[in-house]
Amino acid sequence: PPPPPPPPARLLLLLLLPLLLPLAPGAWGWARGAPRPPPSSPPLSIMGLMPLTKEVAKGSIGRGVLPAVELAIEQIRNESLLRPYFLDLRLYDTECDNAKGLKAFYDAIKYGPNHLMVFGGVCPSVTSIIAESLQGWNLVQLSFAATTPVLADKKKYPYFFRTVPSDNAVNPAILKLLQHYQWRRVGTLTQDVQRFSEVRNDLTGVLYGEDIEISDTESFSNDPCTSVKKLKGNDVRIILGQFDQNMAAKVFCCAYEENMYGSKYQWIIPGWYEPSWWEQVHTEANSSRCLRKNLLAAMEGYIGVDFEPLSSKQIKTISGKTPQQYEREYNNKRSGVGPSKFHGYAYDGIWVIAKTLQRAMETLHASSRHQRIQDFNYTDHTLGRIILNAMNETNFFGVTGQVVFRNGERMGTIKFTQFQDSREVKVGEYNAVADTLEIINDTIRFQGSEPPKDKTIILEQLRKISLPLYSILSALTILGMIMASAFLFFNIKNRNQKLIKMSSPYMNNLIILGGMLSYASIFLFGLDGSFVSEKTFETLCTVRTWILTVGYTTAFGAMFAKTWRVHAIFKNVKMKKKIIKDQKLLVIVGGMLLIDLCILICWQAVDPLRRTVERYSMEPDPAGRDISIRPLLEHCENTHMTIWLGIVYAYKGLLMLFGCFLAWETRNVSIPALNDSKYIGMSVYNVGIMCIIGAAVSFLTRDQPNVQFCIVALVIIFCSTITLCLVFVPKLITLRTNPDAATQNRRFQFTQNQKKEDSKTSTSVTSVNQASTSRLEGLQSENHRLRMKITELDKDLEEVTMQLQDTPEKTTYIKQNHYQELNDILNLGNFTESTDGGKAVLKNHLDQNPQLQWNTTEPSRTCKDPIEDINSPEHIQRRLSLQLPILHHAYLPSIGGVDASCVSPCVSPTASPRHRHVPPSFRVMVSGL
Repeated sequence: PPPPPPPPARLLLLLLLPLLLPLAPGAWGWARGAPRPPPSSPPLSIMGLMPLTKEVAKGSIGRGVLPAVELAIEQIRNESLLRPYFLDLRLYDTECDNAKGLKAFYDAIKYGPNHLMVFGGVCPSVTSIIAESLQGWNLVQLSFAATTPVLADKKKYPYFFRTVPSDNAVNPAILKLLQHYQWRRVGTLTQDVQRFSEVRNDLTGVLYGEDIEISDTESFSNDPCTSVKKLKGNDVRIILGQFDQNMAAKVFCCAYEENMYGSKYQWIIPGWYEPSWWEQVHTEANSSRCLRKNLLAAMEGYIGVDFEPLSSKQIKTISGKTPQQYEREYNNKRSGVGPSKFHGYAYDGIWVIAKTLQRAMETLHASSRHQRIQDFNYTDHTLGRIILNAMNETNFFGVTGQVVFRNGERMGTIKFTQFQDSREVKVGEYNAVADTLEIINDTIRFQGSEPPKDKTIILEQLRKISLPLYSILSALTILGMIMASAFLFFNIKNRNQKLIKMSSPYMNNLIILGGMLSYASIFLFGLDGSFVSEKTFETLCTVRTWILTVGYTTAFGAMFAKTWRVHAIFKNVKMKKKIIKDQKLLVIVGGMLLIDLCILICWQAVDPLRRTVERYSMEPDPAGRDISIRPLLEHCENTHMTIWLGIVYAYKGLLMLFGCFLAWETRNVSIPALNDSKYIGMSVYNVGIMCIIGAAVSFLTRDQPNVQFCIVALVIIFCSTITLCLVFVPKLITLRTNPDAATQNRRFQFTQNQKKEDSKTSTSVTSVNQASTSRLEGLQSENHRLRMKITELDKDLEEVTMQLQDTPEKTTYIKQNHYQELNDILNLGNFTESTDGGKAVLKNHLDQNPQLQWNTTEPSRTCKDPIEDINSPEHIQRRLSLQLPILHHAYLPSIGGVDASCVSPCVSPTASPRHRHVPPSFRVMVSGL
């Protein structure tokens, strides 16, 4: 139904209102410079709220946008967009004061016409107060300069819109920039002001949703240096700052002091500061702390983020003009008025209002109510809702870009500028509608060769064994294994040769097998994480330990077993039968291996070896890149590594000491085919020295895998090669040059250093031919029989001596003159030389005593009686000189003392059946005669 007619008083007020309006407080009337419409065109009143006076700092914003507003109204009228209506913009000065702004709003409501919309709102505090009360008046407000994020709360400000993007609108742009350069870790530095805190809080939510880490959040009130230092301590490279231009100079001075600038850092700060702001604030607050050149050095390369005042696209706008054409017209129209960065948003704002009212009129025309838009009043919720919905449907291309609202917020264009050589250069822009980032080619410059890293990039680099080094050592190892295979072939092929047979070929095979196992462990020691997987490496930790341990025990255990057999045979003082076969030596080696297996199995079951990774301190990149190298090194370790290594080293050390003892005890055994003690001693010496040196160097080069592997491999190669060569090369040379050299010396001698308690006794040593044990038993029996014969002959000699001493008067003479000579002759059994040596002794004895010669006589005694002549000293000497050589030559050939063909002063020894020839292979030397 039509509204009731107004009362007479109200009707009178409406008639006088055009005359009283210029007298209302804060009223500026129509837009300055706009031509008045003809009286027949009904106006569509719009309330304009903005600071305009010169006494207010932000008054320049209002004055600066008026030329753009007038230009937009004029173009709208020329376009007949609202025919038959025209826009009637009534301006009210808020003076950026809450009380004055609120009074201006109520004065406009009370004294002005029914305003369809509110245009303006610059100061955040004034705008927020008015915007909160718009719903009660059914008024929609459109701001062109209020960027505070507080107004984005649609629950609190449902009727508030703005053509300028809010401060929070830069956060999606910042997110896009971070993603473009793959910065995933940032820090924030915020001034303790509500505006900046709100932007920081919104940014936190935006980044959190995109999985970008905010590693540190710092705030400051007056001195930012402490916060800057904390950011550096947390290794923040990308700093998102929210502070005004006065604090910006302090921040960059602190950044210079902390060296947080240059190629490793990137600052991203607001871009809405005044042009050349650093020139204004440097003198005020930072001259005493930071020189101008230092401030500029710290500022170099920072990126500013702000909304784009005008679109850079060469596209015609809703007015039919491009943004560049509009800018020229605006500059011509402002005629002495200072420019405002918001003039483009004010211009587009007028077009938004015009398009909204046009859409609302179309909606009213299409409805059945036939309500006119000029019939709007502040209690008309229906028309207020229509205008609100029409505002949300706004979508056109203006001079500031695509004008679209999302929940009342302008989806505008954000620009990026960079501080380069003391000036700001546009380097890119972000389109919020399309959600795209465009970086202008070759404009953005970083102080390094590439964009800064978002943190100190720690490149974990596995220290691995060099492939060429592994190849060289593997080649040497293969040569060693070929040599060992050649020795094995030689040992098997010549196993029936007496030289090799006496050297225990089975034990030699074990020595070669142990050497080849030691060689094989080198291949496993060179395999690390660069060649095999982690699981395989952990398996290799156990396998190579087992192979090296078993190889060592097999090789040196066989050598020590051979040496023990020599020691057991030649230390047999009682001359008992001593037969030690290879089977017993194999049992000894098997026992050593069994001890090894027990230790290794317990080690594996209780505390197995695991793959551990040791991380070292960071190192700078050798190539000079903005990264740090953290070396990693793989080890084979377990919980109680020291204990297990101590057990293994103790066992191996005792085994080596035992081998050294055996080698020392048998050092004088001079049978090359049977005794390797000299070579075992040399091998043990070399192995011991090399192991000590290798273990020490390997421990000192623990963090250098190439050096460590080289030392370990060379020690194993050297020890195995030297050991095999010492054992087999002499045999090879002997067998090739003189195959019978080890067996042709059928009479040999062994001299032993007796122990302290047996130092006064001499022992007989019997050489045993291992290949002829049955003959050895026969020789032992023959030796026993011959020694019994020696005893009988000694008794016969004693009887002869007693007979010669029956004459009392001769006894004294014999004792006095010839007893010593007789003892010298009878004690011939103490010699240790061969039969030829015995002849020499006897000959010397006779030469020294010419009176004992065969034809020695004394003329003075030729005339004596027969009895006296027989018992005379001359006759006694003659008989002894004849009998003793005969006796000497009679039994010595039977025991191998002289050859059976030896000439005797009497009958030939071969005439007696007892004087049988003994083969040279079984001759023995019997002492104790």
